[in-house]
Amino acid sequence: MGSFSLMHWAIVLLLVLLLFGAGKLPKVMGDLAKGVKSFKTGLKDDESDAAPVLVTPVHGGASRKPASEA
Repeated sequence: MGSFSLMHWAIVLLLVLLLFGAGKLPKVMGDLAKGVKSFKTGLKDDESDAAPVLVTPVHGGASRKPASEA
């Protein structure tokens, strides 16, 4: 259960070429790159959304009823 040898990678490359063909391979790789770029952009958006929110304390504590019940 170690890393793959050079022969394993050659077989994988051969199978990919057989499945997609040499002409379609650049398009598939371009689509994959766009997906990775979109994923990274989504992660950055999530990090900026997770910024801390300042909350002002409400005087009176838990004894006050919410505005929807008043």
